[in-house]
Amino acid sequence: MKEEQIYVPEEELREKVICLHYDIPLGGYGGKWKTTELVTRNYWWPGVTKEIERYMNRCDVCQQYKNKSEAPAEKLMLNAILEKL
Repeated sequence: MKEEQIYVPEEELREKVICLHYDIPLGGYGGKWKTTELVTRNYWWPGVTKEIERYMNRCDVCQQYKNKSEAPAEKLMLNAILEKL
């Protein structure tokens, strides 16, 4: 225990804790800050925020539905046809 929070020592357990708070069917995938707030209500370990961010970056669902901030590509241009000499 650390200030009424459960210390999670192992990486495998940490990932399960994050999964339980992030991948929940009702209201899941809430983002970095919501997930951090939910996890740190009851659990703690060094680098919890960075580990949550790494977990989110590996999430297949989030990567498929993430808004793209890049501008769309311009129209394709045809290559010039070279003449034989």
